Amino acid sequence: MKTKTLFVCQNCGAQSPRWAGRCAACESWNSFVEESILPPGEERRGGAFKEKPILLHSVTADAERRWTTNIMELDRVLGGGIVQGSVVLIGGDPGIGKSTLALQIGIALSRKDFKILYVSGEESVRQTGMRARRLGAEESNAFYIVNQIDLNAILEYIKTIHPHVVVIDSIQVLYSADISSSPGSVSQVRECAAVLTHLAKSQGISLFIIGHVTKDGMLAGPRVLEHIVDTVLYFEGERYSTYRILRATKNRFGSTNEIGVFEMASGGLVEVSNPSEIFLSERPHDVSGSVVVPIIEGTRPFLVEVQGLISRSSSGMVRHKSQGFDPNRLAMLVAVLEKRLGLNLQDKDVFLNVVGGVKLMDPAADLGVVTALASALLDRPVSFDTVILGEVGLSSEVRSVSQAAARIQEAERLGFKKCVIPRSNMKNAADIRNKDITLIEVETVKQALDALTH
Repeated sequence: MKTKTLFVCQNCGAQSPRWAGRCAACESWNSFVEESILPPGEERRGGAFKEKPILLHSVTADAERRWTTNIMELDRVLGGGIVQGSVVLIGGDPGIGKSTLALQIGIALSRKDFKILYVSGEESVRQTGMRARRLGAEESNAFYIVNQIDLNAILEYIKTIHPHVVVIDSIQVLYSADISSSPGSVSQVRECAAVLTHLAKSQGISLFIIGHVTKDGMLAGPRVLEHIVDTVLYFEGERYSTYRILRATKNRFGSTNEIGVFEMASGGLVEVSNPSEIFLSERPHDVSGSVVVPIIEGTRPFLVEVQGLISRSSSGMVRHKSQGFDPNRLAMLVAVLEKRLGLNLQDKDVFLNVVGGVKLMDPAADLGVVTALASALLDRPVSFDTVILGEVGLSSEVRSVSQAAARIQEAERLGFKKCVIPRSNMKNAADIRNKDITLIEVETVKQALDALTH
């Protein structure tokens, strides 16, 4: 039977019958590669689902079985532990700690007599073993390591060993002999992930797949991996920084709002149980442009430092740069400062940094960002014992935020004495008024700046 070929975008997986310089789906350039596809009716060795349809009322609706790793930050992000038969994709920049986390998961579960198979396609068995010993692995009859990239050989290992957990490091180096394209291509990654996912689901194996990301922060190769798996975890943070943020962007068995905070040490990833103290430990005294914002990630409140810097533009083109904050949101807040408060920012460069590699997605950080920029422009430091929270609208009004009591309680626990809070949050809020912290109620950005910078 004649083999057919298609051109497939290696960035997003879009297909085209002919080569194109630019992908119409993701707009990336020179990403189309010719790949062979199997003719209709030809079966792959991975097989298809053999299960027969059954009636809905005969399906048991018991709670999913979870395995805890005792890595509390990871268990929180996963929703309480690893669900048996689930498929978890771990993404992140090279060198950020994906393999380290996967090894620590395997070591933790092997101590509970779970059988682990760690498939390392990029490092030899000796290299993986040396890293495992550095992470504290003991002699175990339940932890298996193999260096293999052939999918069919890996399937045979799984059928022979019968592991509880399988780790694939990484999916981009695996290949199936049924696909003629090279490892890392869209067809290879999609096929390998689909076959492994089917095997994990049918045998109740928990599968961890490690995937590299591109310079744009997207999973290398196809984004179709995100649709195949049950949970997608992303490691965030600077490669040369010691702190890492583990965030779930998809989770079929729990919330996607939780995050885990780790510190990269010589012995591996160490849990940070109190991230507020870590993120504020090096905060400078009496420096303009520095404010503290209480944010909520899932059920966890913690405090982060936001730094603003404003300088006169020397190139003639004004720059608005942000690290850890949405640049479009920053541009909107700068426009509010210019239009509603009359601050002159038209010929100035604006820089914003969220300390610790945290990415702020909470709208309650708006007022803190505005205050940091105004403090930097006016060169007036904000009181060191003050936290700021509130969402800012286009009319410079300060809107209410969710879970204000939890935010204030975290600030009070760390010794802060004053809190700027939207006035609308004070309605029917007895749990806020009873706090041992001075609350400064504001309705507009101007009121907040008058209370803080005078």
